Amino acid sequence: MKIVVDAFGGDNAPLEIIKGAAMAVAELGVQIILTGDEQIIKKRAEENNISLNNIEICHAGDIMDMHDQPNEILKSKKDSSMAVALKLVAEDKGDAFVSAGSTGAIVVGGTFIVKRLKGVKRAAIGSLVPAKNGSFLLMDVGANADCRPEMLEQFAVMASVYMKKVMNIESPTVGLLNIGTEDTKGGELQLKAYELLKEAPINFIGNVEARAIPEGACDVVITDGFTGNIVLKLYEGVSLNLFSMLKDVFLKNAATKVAYLITKSGLKQIKKKADSSEVGGAPLLGLKKPVIKAHGNSNAIAIKNAIKQAKIFAENDVVGLISKDLEKDNEE
Repeated sequence: MKIVVDAFGGDNAPLEIIKGAAMAVAELGVQIILTGDEQIIKKRAEENNISLNNIEICHAGDIMDMHDQPNEILKSKKDSSMAVALKLVAEDKGDAFVSAGSTGAIVVGGTFIVKRLKGVKRAAIGSLVPAKNGSFLLMDVGANADCRPEMLEQFAVMASVYMKKVMNIESPTVGLLNIGTEDTKGGELQLKAYELLKEAPINFIGNVEARAIPEGACDVVITDGFTGNIVLKLYEGVSLNLFSMLKDVFLKNAATKVAYLITKSGLKQIKKKADSSEVGGAPLLGLKKPVIKAHGNSNAIAIKNAIKQAKIFAENDVVGLISKDLEKDNEE
């Protein structure tokens, strides 16, 4: 299994990317291709005593900056580490792609370099979000701000396959994010999508409200990219502030500090569950090859886990299964 990793994508590149790649080689038994400035990659590895065994370097002379317009990956940034990595995957020189770089550039590059599966209207990003008893896949979380009902139907089919094969959920439940559970709720998009989802080859349970999803109301939550992105960022913000407020409470006096020591192990488990680095990244579904978008501030552990996710994605032929299920859905 050969995973292509953009070594210069993200806030902590290239050092944390190189570290994560080396960890993945040691723990997961994969081969890695790092794309980016070869001299800098080798220098950082040497300075930090990082082994480059089973890590190949493919030189790229440019970087896709977070402030660059996404479509520049097809124009002035064709020699960027991200573009070179995507081309390697598109040319079957790698089994999957991982980057912590610009989401917009990954969506554009994935769509036009790796290309969409036949019949897929839009590729979409699914993000694994922690819930009370596990996690759920929220999709789309930003690739498509404006969606049509048939796009939401395809998102649901693709997300169901991903959760079944990557997260080992036999029959993932799918809910449509809405302002109420009744089938008459929502705008035109939600009303029409509801009717399509009822007939799709998925385990559709109906509408779900935002307040129900942290409880684990379903395994997959489907929505448009605009709404999904707001939900995801609100979720992250509430989580960070909650832990900050708890910290203030525990540091208040001697008694609360003792209470912290008593509950410390339980709190650490909760914090670990909410830590995005434990998940690794978000899949961009609907493409001909596995593409994983890691968080922009990913550390080495997050990169290693994103590579692990990409490995499972490729090993289970999720792309092929999505293609078959979409074909079946179209026929029905």
